[in-house]
Amino acid sequence: MTPHASTLVRLGIPTLALLVVALVGLGVLRVTGPRRALWFTLGSALWLAFAAALGLTGFLTHGEGLPPRFILLLGPTIALPFWLGVSGVGSALSKAPVALLVGFHAFRLPLELIMHQAARDGTMPPQMTYTGSNFDIVTGVSAIIVAGLAARGLAPRWLLLAWNALGSLLLVAILVIAVASLPAFAAFGSEPALLNTWVGYFPFVWLPAGLVSAAVLGHVLLWRRLW
Repeated sequence: MTPHASTLVRLGIPTLALLVVALVGLGVLRVTGPRRALWFTLGSALWLAFAAALGLTGFLTHGEGLPPRFILLLGPTIALPFWLGVSGVGSALSKAPVALLVGFHAFRLPLELIMHQAARDGTMPPQMTYTGSNFDIVTGVSAIIVAGLAARGLAPRWLLLAWNALGSLLLVAILVIAVASLPAFAAFGSEPALLNTWVGYFPFVWLPAGLVSAAVLGHVLLWRRLW
């Protein structure tokens, strides 16, 4: 049974995921043309449908064994955007204005606010929000500031490198927390409220499949641009 969640959480996560993926699709369309944009759209739709199927069938909710079934979702969540980022399409996307590449990560601010509400609802373990051990909200807030500086030509390369390093590390940190909170590890405690089981259900499964993937892609593109 899908965990209880407020309307903000139940609708906010899939809506934000679709908006962010659509934004990437528009970027692909602009820099590579309609043919590759169509392939990106089809690939993204298949990936999100696959993730939704895993969530709807309950496959990911059996998390006690090793390795956890969640890895089946987490592996492609990281590998697919990394592959796209180093591909020819990624090369074209990385040539976008730096302000856009940084500002893209602003979606992590509303995401963290939605996740905070999920913790308040009792849907998500508290350690996965900014009141616990997840400080990725800093990435979302600072993305707006650094993007504004970059748009005015006031963001030196060292600042962009430092910001991308910080955002990458904070993303890795929340992924570690999410995996450590799975029932197979229960690093923060074995009480149900402390276990990360909610992302195994649809629509919450689109948080890693759509939004984490987008964050990975965004950092890869910016690293590629800066180096």
